[in-house]
Amino acid sequence: MEHSRDLVARFEAYADWRRRLSAGISTLHGWLQQQDLADAQIDVKVQRVLERLQEDKLVVAFVAEFSRGKSELINAIFFADFGQRMLPSSAGRTTMCPTELLYDPSRPPSIRLLPIETRLKDASVGEFKEYADEWVTFPLDLGAAERMAEALARVSQIKRVPIALARKYGLYRESDEDLLSALERNDEGSVDIPCWRHAIINFPHPLLQQGLVILDTPGLNAIGTEPELTLSLLPSAHSILFLLAADTGVTKTDLEVWNDHLAGDEAALRSARLVILNKIDGMWDDLKPEYEINAEIERQVHQSAALLGVPAAQVFPVSAQKALLAKVNGDDALLARSRLPALEHALSRKLIPAKREVVGAATQSEVRALTGTVRAVLDARAAGIAEQLAELTALRGKNQDVVAHMMARVREQKEVFERGLARYTALRNVFTQHSNELFDLVGLAALRKNAADTRKRIEDSPFTKGVREAMGDFFARLRSDFDRCGRQTAEVHEMMRAMYVRFASEHGLEAFVPPQFSVLKYQKEIERLERAYNTHFNTLWNMVSKAKYPLMRQFFETVAARAKHAYKVANRDLDTWLKAVMSPLETQVREHHLQLRRRLDSIQRIHRASEELEARIVELEQARDALESQLQGLREQTSAVEVVIEAPDALPIAANG
Repeated sequence: MEHSRDLVARFEAYADWRRRLSAGISTLHGWLQQQDLADAQIDVKVQRVLERLQEDKLVVAFVAEFSRGKSELINAIFFADFGQRMLPSSAGRTTMCPTELLYDPSRPPSIRLLPIETRLKDASVGEFKEYADEWVTFPLDLGAAERMAEALARVSQIKRVPIALARKYGLYRESDEDLLSALERNDEGSVDIPCWRHAIINFPHPLLQQGLVILDTPGLNAIGTEPELTLSLLPSAHSILFLLAADTGVTKTDLEVWNDHLAGDEAALRSARLVILNKIDGMWDDLKPEYEINAEIERQVHQSAALLGVPAAQVFPVSAQKALLAKVNGDDALLARSRLPALEHALSRKLIPAKREVVGAATQSEVRALTGTVRAVLDARAAGIAEQLAELTALRGKNQDVVAHMMARVREQKEVFERGLARYTALRNVFTQHSNELFDLVGLAALRKNAADTRKRIEDSPFTKGVREAMGDFFARLRSDFDRCGRQTAEVHEMMRAMYVRFASEHGLEAFVPPQFSVLKYQKEIERLERAYNTHFNTLWNMVSKAKYPLMRQFFETVAARAKHAYKVANRDLDTWLKAVMSPLETQVREHHLQLRRRLDSIQRIHRASEELEARIVELEQARDALESQLQGLREQTSAVEVVIEAPDALPIAANG
């Protein structure tokens, strides 16, 4: 059970690391507030980072044809400590709809089920998640194993409907043998279909409480009929476990789905895609020596790896059923023979550290940007104080004429700077105009119009060409929006860069190069959506005419929902970027203006009473020392957060073996 404990320990360590990182950022924020260095923008940035850490999830998806043992593998890896099967697992098809296992503390333990009838509505599963009244909810009685198992078994419920209705749902088409093989048809012109479109199991398991989300798919053919899987759930998973059966190896359907949906790029293949060759116990034979059995398993591993184009080291032969039995009964010898520990070892040593590295790098970048802004303010104040000290120290023993001359020079600098403020105000107006234009380009209103136009064209097009053209224009407009956004942000960047150079040259402000805005990730998402749509288009259009429109509509609505998400993220990122571009200049202008006023006030006071000179110098020296203390404090606070990000997981001794 060592590797099972190692997986649990590493996940607990990851959750603890996130908590320590959140605590470090909260401490940094508290220190900034205490030092009067925080403003509304910093408060929002910190809150956003903390929310992301709090809501961070590690999504592991299990994908396979039915009867490959997905549910049993989930039980064996994550829930064997309960001494029973949490998910229903028996011969035949048990998971009839995509099922998410997670923990949301705001909801009681329950199973939420989305009726299959929602497939007739123009909305994606993601959108339905916002409306509780669309779901059927059953409580989970954690104290009664039988009642809980009964509630969870609902994911496998089916109902008998006329073939015409199944066709409307996009769940029946004569040309798809794989789909027909999964449905029970009778002579009365009716067919058995799933009762539910999607299931969410909210369960307070320790790993789920710490942010693990498990996605159990209902069989490979569902990838073709439920667009949410293809376009959203699977692409967002941090790791995908692709199950094969040792007795069948890689089937034609397995290979098609792997190549179309799971293969990904080389980086994904190296870290995020594990192939599980399940049910190796079917190859155990008491009449054969162990080395022959192992040799046959290895042949299956290498053959499967070659067909899928992955290293053999990423194919894990296991017996989920024997592993679960071994864990429940405490049979270490059977557990070793099931080979599950090797898979658990891979999950604990690869998946979790890789996720932490991504989260740590993103958090580190945000913290450095935040503290960099604060440091720029402190540096500007320190420079202003140093300049004042140099001026006032030079005034020791000077006569009133020299002081008057100094005062006139500072007043002239202040007037020159205030004239520069007029240019700054004009720039601010142009910047606001550009900002509004950017939000119009990637605004939801434009996307809604694009989607509505495309939806109507699809409905009015009975032929393949018309639908292809409508979808082609839809994606072309999406690309055009982000292309124009890229050009506009480049113009804003160049305008602001020139203004920073000018203010630095004319008024001695700190040289600053504003960050650039990249639209690449949104363009990549649109490309991915278009590629996924094109991959499925021919399959969709090969359906009989009565069936193609419901499924075509569902795919389009899911594409539109994913595009909407991309636009929302772009709006949020643009808002953050625009603030990052303008805020440093605003801060520098404000600080410089303040320093000029302080210098003028200081010299005026000295002009009125030269005996105040020494007192003012002492006052400035104290302010300089206080600033040095703040800068040192900022370095220490930032370093404390950096240490948490870069330190290895603190694991229990048992997990470090």
